[in-house]
Amino acid sequence: MTNIRFDVEKRARSAIMQYAFFRWENAVILGGAILLTYFLPQPFPGWPVWGWLGLGFAGFGAMVYASLVDAESNARIVAELFKQQFNPKKLQDANLRADLETALAYQERIEAQISKQRSGLLKDRLKDTAGQIADWIKNIYRLATLLDAYAHDVLLSQERVTVPKEIQSLISRREYEQNAEIRTRLGEVVESKQKQWTSLQALDGRMKEAELQLEESLTALATIYSQIQLINVQDIESGRSERLREDIHEQVTRLNDLVASIDEVYDYV
Repeated sequence: MTNIRFDVEKRARSAIMQYAFFRWENAVILGGAILLTYFLPQPFPGWPVWGWLGLGFAGFGAMVYASLVDAESNARIVAELFKQQFNPKKLQDANLRADLETALAYQERIEAQISKQRSGLLKDRLKDTAGQIADWIKNIYRLATLLDAYAHDVLLSQERVTVPKEIQSLISRREYEQNAEIRTRLGEVVESKQKQWTSLQALDGRMKEAELQLEESLTALATIYSQIQLINVQDIESGRSERLREDIHEQVTRLNDLVASIDEVYDYV
């Protein structure tokens, strides 16, 4: 299991416990038991003095247990924690926000699907798969963040216009410069500007690749979701689940490599 999902599950367990103990229904049950104990202490002969409180605590316990084993609610809490960690609202671009929300929606459905499984080998394998998907979501978020920053980077937009003009101006100036030392210095500046322009073009290329990769990742995530819905114990024995893990690992690795390459190019711009 990856560190990301492990951390989220740890926080989710705490959130689930809080939800189980402090939901409003519990307050109604205990409050009702206290009121009945005060106003109707003995509804019929033989009713013990602690009867209403006993029923109240029994109902409280039943509600807590039901909350702890409610797969749908638990999956929803896990999904909400992922949304907090990879918050789409932090993105300025509406399309990128929608893409990230789509990815998180698929993850929520996958978590819900896993929560419904009975304990056993299948559920354990699917949990491992969910751990890989957590890494996948992290990389999608990182990629969307880079694309968002790139799209709104005013300085980069200016440099795409100004750097080619500066290079041309420096080359022209060097051609007419008589001082050898200054010509050498101008040549060094031209070379530096040309490296900057090359990096800008490389970054533009990486970002176009990132846009396509993001679209492909969402499509692949939808496919993985449909496959997880159909997988069963026989698929584990046949090796289908392992192929599924390999497909996810390939997507995670591809995104991770792309994000790393974009970070590397950004360092030189």
